[in-house]
This record gives sequence, C-alpha cells and structure tokens, in this order.
Amino acid sequence: MQIPLILISALTPVVVLLWYIYRKDKVRPEPAKCLLKAFGFGVLSAFLSFVFSVPVSFLLGMEIDANTYSSISKAFADAFILAAIPEELAKLIMLWLLLRKNPHFDERFDGIVYAVCIGMGFAGIENVMYLIGGIENGTWIGTGIVRALFSVPAHFLFAVLMGYYYSIYHFGIDRSPKAKAMILVTPILAHGLFDGILFCMNVDEGLALICLFLFLYFFNKLRKRGKERINSLIGN
Repeated sequence: MQIPLILISALTPVVVLLWYIYRKDKVRPEPAKCLLKAFGFGVLSAFLSFVFSVPVSFLLGMEIDANTYSSISKAFADAFILAAIPEELAKLIMLWLLLRKNPHFDERFDGIVYAVCIGMGFAGIENVMYLIGGIENGTWIGTGIVRALFSVPAHFLFAVLMGYYYSIYHFGIDRSPKAKAMILVTPILAHGLFDGILFCMNVDEGLALICLFLFLYFFNKLRKRGKERINSLIGN
C-alpha cells in the first residue's frame, strides 16, 4: 500500500510544475510526444549522472552524507563535485540530444519548456528513490513534504536557468563564449549553492539556524530569478 502513496507523493509536485510551464507556452505549444520524450530523457539523465559521479566519488574517496560533514568546505565540495556538476552536465547532454534536430524548437521559450521537462524527469525519479529509501525508518512522509516544497522546485529553477541560456545562445540573442558557458555554469552554481547550504546545516549546531535563514533567502532569490527568466521569454 505504501508504494502507490509514495509514487503519488513523489510525482505530484513534478506534475504540478510541468503543468505550470506547459500553460505558459501558449503561442505554439510543444507536441505532447516531444514533452514526454523530454521527460524520459530527464529520467535517463539521473542514471547518466551516476556514470559521472560514481567514479569520481570512488577515486576521491567522497560520499554524500549530510550527517557526516565536518567542515563547510567539505559540504560544498561534495555539493558541487558529487551533485551539481554531474547532474547538470547529464541534463545538458540530454537537452542537447533532444534539441539538436528538433524542428519544434522554434521559439525562445521552448528552451525553457524542454529543459524543465528534462529537469522534472530527473527530479521525479530522484524523488521516488528518496521516498522509497525512507520507508524503513518511517521518514518518507516528512521527506516527501520537504522535497515537494524545495528540492523539486529547485530542479525546476535550475532547468529554467539552463533553458534560458540555451535559447538566447541558440537563437542568436547572445552568441558570446560567456553566454555559451552560462548554459552549464549557471545551473551548476545555483545547484551547488542550494545543496551546499543544506549540507552545512549539519556541520555545526551553531550554524544550523544561520544556514536555514541563508537557505530560505537564497531559495527566494532563485525563485525570483527563475520567474524573471520565464517572463522574459514568454511569447518569443
């Protein structure tokens, strides 16, 4: 009985955010089959990220475990090296594979739409895995609530940033090397800071409250930036 509830809990925020971005694409909506394909590519990106992160974690002796961080530097190193970089790189590879010969990629806003579908595919499978992992100790409900409020929307916002820069480069708004680099650099920075601040909450009890306020501030700024990026490309 728990598995169906877990699947519903894990995927509901994903579906809500997918519906939100789909409703924003009013001028020439993307075909449903293309969006489903993008979501599937996002699921695949989760497994591709393991291909990148597992060898690195083995070679460097690193492992993500938010309860064991002894320093801020270790928390941020793991956040970037084992999470942000491999995950965003995997998503970008899938986005490139999806859009390189896609005739429906004909509007600037489409870059955000497809990137979000990939990001939600990643977030969906990741959410399911986290919630299933919480069955044994009975924490899956709390984990599901927290991830629905923060982690899934964060992946949505990382994707908005990636899709925005992908589009402005692809459609010639800014063809500079800097704009091209921002396609990957911006979501990595946002993702790494998001995870890093979270990981730091367990470094020291004295830092926990400070990190919580810093995390909420950062998440709000990220939300505003994502909204700005969406609004700037809607209808274009």
